Amino acid sequence: MSGIHPQGDALKKAIQWISEQRKQDTAKNPAALADEAGLRFDLSPRDGEFLLRFVKQEDKGGMDTPS
Repeated sequence: MSGIHPQGDALKKAIQWISEQRKQDTAKNPAALADEAGLRFDLSPRDGEFLLRFVKQEDKGGMDTPS
Protein backbone atom coordinates (compact mmCIF):
# COMPACT_ATOMS: atom_id res chain seq x y z
CA MET A 1 0.00 0.00 0.00
CA SER A 2 1.34 3.45 -0.86
CA GLY A 3 0.75 6.89 0.56
CA ILE A 4 1.07 8.41 4.00
CA HIS A 5 0.32 6.16 6.93
CA PRO A 6 -0.87 7.62 10.22
CA GLN A 7 0.83 7.00 13.54
CA GLY A 8 -1.23 6.38 16.67
CA ASP A 9 -4.46 4.56 17.41
CA ALA A 10 -6.67 7.65 17.81
CA LEU A 11 -5.71 8.92 14.37
CA LYS A 12 -6.28 5.50 12.79
CA LYS A 13 -9.69 5.27 14.46
CA ALA A 14 -10.55 8.78 13.25
CA ILE A 15 -9.68 7.85 9.67
CA GLN A 16 -11.76 4.68 9.90
CA TRP A 17 -14.68 6.66 11.34
CA ILE A 18 -14.47 9.21 8.51
CA SER A 19 -14.38 6.41 5.96
CA GLU A 20 -17.51 4.85 7.47
CA GLN A 21 -19.29 8.20 7.52
CA ARG A 22 -18.47 8.84 3.86
CA LYS A 23 -19.71 5.38 2.87
CA GLN A 24 -23.03 6.16 4.53
CA ASP A 25 -23.31 9.59 2.90
CA THR A 26 -20.93 10.46 0.07
CA ALA A 27 -22.13 14.08 0.10
CA LYS A 28 -20.69 14.77 3.56
CA ASN A 29 -18.04 17.48 3.59
CA PRO A 30 -14.61 15.90 4.20
CA ALA A 31 -13.28 18.95 6.06
CA ALA A 32 -16.30 19.00 8.39
CA LEU A 33 -15.86 15.28 9.04
CA ALA A 34 -12.17 15.85 9.82
CA ASP A 35 -13.09 18.58 12.32
CA GLU A 36 -15.71 16.37 13.96
CA ALA A 37 -13.32 13.41 14.09
CA GLY A 38 -10.66 15.61 15.71
CA LEU A 39 -13.05 16.42 18.53
CA ARG A 40 -14.55 12.94 18.77
CA PHE A 41 -11.17 11.20 19.01
CA ASP A 42 -9.41 13.99 20.96
CA LEU A 43 -6.69 14.48 18.37
CA SER A 44 -3.78 16.84 18.86
CA PRO A 45 -3.62 19.90 16.58
CA ARG A 46 -0.85 18.20 14.60
CA ASP A 47 -2.96 15.04 14.12
CA GLY A 48 -5.94 17.19 13.18
CA GLU A 49 -3.89 18.88 10.46
CA PHE A 50 -2.73 15.49 9.19
CA LEU A 51 -6.32 14.24 9.14
CA LEU A 52 -7.49 17.28 7.17
CA ARG A 53 -4.71 16.80 4.59
CA PHE A 54 -5.52 13.09 4.44
CA VAL A 55 -9.24 13.55 3.72
CA LYS A 56 -8.53 16.23 1.12
CA GLN A 57 -6.08 13.89 -0.66
CA GLU A 58 -8.48 10.96 -0.30
CA ASP A 59 -11.22 13.12 -1.81
CA LYS A 60 -8.98 13.58 -4.84
CA GLY A 61 -8.32 9.83 -4.96
CA GLY A 62 -4.68 10.22 -4.04
CA MET A 63 -4.27 8.06 -0.93
CA ASP A 64 -5.05 4.62 0.35
CA THR A 65 -6.90 4.09 3.59
CA PRO A 66 -4.92 2.50 6.42
CA SER A 67 -5.10 -1.20 7.06
